[in-house]
Amino acid sequence: MNQYDVHKRENPRILFFFWIVLIAGAVLIVGLGWSQLIGIREYQEIEKRQTERRILKPGPRGDIYDRNGNLLVGNRPHYSAVAYLDDLRPDFRSEYSKIIRAERARIKEDYQNTPETVRPLSPPHPNYNRLQWVARQNVVDHYLAKINRISGRSDTIPQRKLIRHFNEQLLLPLPLAQDLSPDQYARLIEQLPVNSPIQIHTGTARYYPYGAAAAHLLGYVQSTHPDASEIPNDGIKTFTFKTKLGKTGLERSFNEFLSGTTGMEIWRVDPLGFQDTRLKMTPPQQGKHLITSIDMDLQLAAETALGERTGAAIALDIQSGEVLTLVSHPTYDLNDLSPFIPRKVFDKINERGAWLNRALQLSYPPGSTFKLITSIAGMRHGTIDVDSVHDCRGIFRLGRSLKRCHARHGHGATDLPKAIEGSCNVFYYREGLEMGIDILSAEAKRFGLDQKTGIEVPFETSRLVVPSKQWKKDQGRGGWVPGDTANTAIGQGFLLQTPLQMATVIASIARGETRTKPTLQALAREDAMQVNHGGESIGLTPEQTRLLWEGMERVIGPEGTGRLVKIDDFRIAGKTGTADFRAHGKDVNLAWFVGFAPVEKPRIAVAVMVEGTQASHTYHGGSTAGPVAKDIFLKFIEKYPERAGFPTAR
Repeated sequence: MNQYDVHKRENPRILFFFWIVLIAGAVLIVGLGWSQLIGIREYQEIEKRQTERRILKPGPRGDIYDRNGNLLVGNRPHYSAVAYLDDLRPDFRSEYSKIIRAERARIKEDYQNTPETVRPLSPPHPNYNRLQWVARQNVVDHYLAKINRISGRSDTIPQRKLIRHFNEQLLLPLPLAQDLSPDQYARLIEQLPVNSPIQIHTGTARYYPYGAAAAHLLGYVQSTHPDASEIPNDGIKTFTFKTKLGKTGLERSFNEFLSGTTGMEIWRVDPLGFQDTRLKMTPPQQGKHLITSIDMDLQLAAETALGERTGAAIALDIQSGEVLTLVSHPTYDLNDLSPFIPRKVFDKINERGAWLNRALQLSYPPGSTFKLITSIAGMRHGTIDVDSVHDCRGIFRLGRSLKRCHARHGHGATDLPKAIEGSCNVFYYREGLEMGIDILSAEAKRFGLDQKTGIEVPFETSRLVVPSKQWKKDQGRGGWVPGDTANTAIGQGFLLQTPLQMATVIASIARGETRTKPTLQALAREDAMQVNHGGESIGLTPEQTRLLWEGMERVIGPEGTGRLVKIDDFRIAGKTGTADFRAHGKDVNLAWFVGFAPVEKPRIAVAVMVEGTQASHTYHGGSTAGPVAKDIFLKFIEKYPERAGFPTAR
């Protein structure tokens, strides 16, 4: 060996291996350090995804109240008999073993009884997967039979539902009997053994203390799984209880406001996915409470007055636009839709046409109530003044056609107040033709009759028609003719408005403005007095306003079309209307009334529409819709005597 290599230790081969070992050791140290200090988070995330599960529990929805604190929508206990699959595992194993033994014995017997010439070399194996599901189904059916025996129910669980629950909702309780009655709940609590795997799960369902009252306004909810966006995207498998989603009415419009805060549980699971240890829990929280502008006493008065007839009734606070009453008939009991809508209930409501909110989802010809707009348009543009008088003989010749006034023998010499009082068609035919459709249409649009009101209830119709020459042309209905103007002037023809729209019109007239923005949220008094409805001054002089209001007061007088609305010592200004309408495949009529009170200091505006559903119905604004409005006014006087102009309650 070379002396230099031995003593100096500079053998190239040794140095080569020395550096290899050194580099390898460094790589190993760096790798271990990275795994322990940097990569540990990745491994922890992998472990979490394999061993942890999340359960989301939506919080109860907030309550809904009327302006006086009466509960309109709340939550009631919703009892269900359930079983946690983890608690049934001993029963599953026992039943599975029994079935396997029986199946093996059967296979063996069949094998021995098969001739040797066709017998396979060995007996076939049982279908273990199928038998496992049979065992689980048997166990579930056993406990469900016990529930049915105690409660008197006859519930069943199809195997497909059981399989889906195992595969998708393993950590959630399996519902065996839902929506237990109080009696069924009590019997199960009393008779089920303490150590039974069957448990009584208490959830919540929506409860409506007033049943069918304000059904379209309040709306209902449906149970559904939370939106995917609400589930954390961190790789941990998540199980969710169903949440409640507002589908109609205030429940839909204020769904986010009413929805509770979702609670969460984190569980460590065993290799089969069953619960082992709860690692974290955040309880759910109830949603916020909604205070509405509705006065339930006025609402019930309107509901009762409208009765079984088809129609709508609305009452507004004139200053603030707060909705005091919003009724639509036919209606339905909201409690029948909670916690779910049975098919029979859905079909029954559908057959009656009760799903529709007639206050704002359907539009109708407003009839003679529109004559108020015609009157304002004529006065603003100089075609109607204090000296305007027309002789009504009961008929009006327009070209080759004869148009009639509802007063067979006419009204005689008629000025504006008398025309409003008696709802004289001839007066308005003449005035409408004199001012023309352009002025009439522009005035209606100034009051917002071509736009939605924007009320906080979904599905308000956009089918609002204020006809004009261009509109008719765009609709492909030919050119505009004088008869179209005459019909529009009396609220017929192509005009279509909702009862809510006409309620805003009468409130606006009472306040001397062109727009009223209705709201269903209760406002503080200082806020209510400062509401900006977005309109403009109505544009009438004091003398013109006196003429208009005089006519509207005379409507409620002894000779007026709305005399049945009269209330002693309470001044009401109003207008009746009767319109022809095509519905249900036949020609029917509509009865309208709009009005406000007290005249000295207007506080409440009311609009009522009653829809004829049969050709035999001979409804009239004064005799059909008027008494409904009267009952609303009477309840207003009873509830708010000072605002109605009375020093003490009557």
